[in-house]
Amino acid sequence: MAYKEKEIEKLYYSIGEVAEIFNVAPSLIRFWESEFDIIKPKKNRKGNRQFTREDIENVRIIYHLVKEKGFTLQGAKEMLKNDALAVKNQVELIDSLKSVRKFLVELRDRL
Repeated sequence: MAYKEKEIEKLYYSIGEVAEIFNVAPSLIRFWESEFDIIKPKKNRKGNRQFTREDIENVRIIYHLVKEKGFTLQGAKEMLKNDALAVKNQVELIDSLKSVRKFLVELRDRL
C-alpha cells in the first residue's frame, strides 16, 4: 500500500477562501452571515472574518438549501429552525455520494 501524505488543514479561512470554495462573491457570504444565526466567524483585531471548518459546513448547508434546492432565504431559515439535523445529514449524504461517484468514474477511466 502506497504512503499517502496527510493533507494539512488550516484552522481559519478568510472570507475570500470561503467564497472561492463555493464559487460565490464574498459579499454573498457576508449577507448570509447577517441573515443566518448559524454562521458566526471570528473576527481578528483588524475586523477580518476568520471561518472555521464548522462555519464552512454551515455555509455549505445554506448554499445547498438556497443555491441547489432553490429555497428562498425565509424558507431556508424555516428548514433550519424546524429540522437542522436532518438538513445537515442530507448535505453530508450528498457529499458522500459525490465522492463515491468521483471514485467510480476515476476507476472506470483507468480500465
